Amino acid sequence: MASWSFRRRIKIIPGVRLNFSRGGISTSIGIRGANFTFSKDGTYLNTGIPGTGIYKRQKISSSSKLRNNLASEENDNLNPQPITEQKDNIFSVEPDKITSQNMEGVKQSIIDAHCQRKELVVDIKKVKKDLTLSKIKLFLIYLFIIGFIYKKITEEIKKNIISQKEAILELEKQINESYVQLDAEFDSESLNKYEKVFESFKELMGIEKIWDITREEENDKTKTRSSASRAIVRKEIKIGLKDLEDIKYRKQSLYFSNANGADLYFYPSFIVMQGKDSFGVLGLDEIEFNFNSAKLVEEEKVPKDSEIIEYTWFKVNKNGQPDKRFKDNYQIPVVKYGVINLKTKNGLNEEYQFSNYLISEKFSNAFLEFKKIVEKSN
Repeated sequence: MASWSFRRRIKIIPGVRLNFSRGGISTSIGIRGANFTFSKDGTYLNTGIPGTGIYKRQKISSSSKLRNNLASEENDNLNPQPITEQKDNIFSVEPDKITSQNMEGVKQSIIDAHCQRKELVVDIKKVKKDLTLSKIKLFLIYLFIIGFIYKKITEEIKKNIISQKEAILELEKQINESYVQLDAEFDSESLNKYEKVFESFKELMGIEKIWDITREEENDKTKTRSSASRAIVRKEIKIGLKDLEDIKYRKQSLYFSNANGADLYFYPSFIVMQGKDSFGVLGLDEIEFNFNSAKLVEEEKVPKDSEIIEYTWFKVNKNGQPDKRFKDNYQIPVVKYGVINLKTKNGLNEEYQFSNYLISEKFSNAFLEFKKIVEKSN
């Protein structure tokens, strides 16, 4: 009987390092001894022998040349089809079509980590199956085989069991190491602004209602007898602090679920859009982040943390007075909500509504202040 053996060589997953300073952000992607740095000064290849002090830094391209090349590539890859066929629908394109050009390296690192972990999970299932079979064989031998051959076969199977258990431990270790290590080094100003984003987001998590607005359209006031000029379709969603399994960072990402598409994970300089079968990575500098107040005729229960600014009627005349043709007409509150809209030129389009205007405004202001630092790198 041949002895059992298993070997798996894993790929070292490149890490991502962010360096925040008054001059902007530089992003390094790679492993110790070989990595690329992207900054407003250009792209550099950094090579060296760890522990020896031998180090070389080579400029590959200037920032202007790089941006021109990326812009050309982006134009070549533009989809001639419209992003949305129904202009009133609010949704993003598929996440695998949305990655920023300067985030392709980050995306590839995440893909490598995800694929490697997936392969390792398949491997560990196979080894566990082999271990179970080995234990069954050993049990059957105890029952039916005696003599010299019994001792020889059982010793071989026991060796296999030991090897299989060791392989399982090693595979579990490799699975735990199959991720992108994200590190961020902040100067004092950048750190202060990011901490404000993080803390204000935790306040935002505590508000009563958050909705994903999936459709918005003009409302025919004459037909509906409503005072609302626009009608929306929305779905309540959750936000929170959440780990993305492919990335390890000392802080959890700011997580927004999505009612009709990929969920959003916010990291210090980029957003990961995670769908069911695909994902994309967007630089914060490319995102149009807008915050506004919204007066909504609230036909559902008013959240406890919302501000009612006035009342209208369920059915109204053009002059705002109650339409007396409706016997059971009643008053409806008009509520002030906060609204965040996220857009990019390559297809991100999300809109969220918040029951507490002041807290959502506080988060938005903190986010926009931090975003200014990210934009300095361009």
